[in-house]
Amino acid sequence: MDGRRRNPYELTEETPVYVISVAAQLSGLHPQTLRQYDRLGLVSPDRTAGRGRRYSARDIELLRQVQQLSQDEGINLAGIKRIIELENQVAALQSRVAELEAALDGAAAAMQQREAAVHASYRRDLVPYQEVQQTSALVVWRPKRQQRD
Repeated sequence: MDGRRRNPYELTEETPVYVISVAAQLSGLHPQTLRQYDRLGLVSPDRTAGRGRRYSARDIELLRQVQQLSQDEGINLAGIKRIIELENQVAALQSRVAELEAALDGAAAAMQQREAAVHASYRRDLVPYQEVQQTSALVVWRPKRQQRD
């Protein structure tokens, strides 16, 4: 979650609202096919207190994807289940990468602030040291003689 309170009446694509007959009609599948997919773990809808299935818009889209992979691509249900698992894993990893990038950006900003604070604390009356090149020249200094009057 993003930390904000959600309206309990707000419908999202993950809100389970469709009974099995409506989900079957929306996905173009037979209700028995939906029950089979649920048993196999391909699409697992939420359950009501009376154990009735409730499908979300995301579940309907997943049912359509399973149908497309099965019918058009000729992939068996075990293969489809593995594809779905891998896609879920990729989505979770992408989410984690986004979290880590945000944390890294925050840490970099904090480091820059601390670095700026350190630089601001420098004494301005100090002169940076510059190394003098060594030469082989010899300089002789003789004091001036005082003249006697």
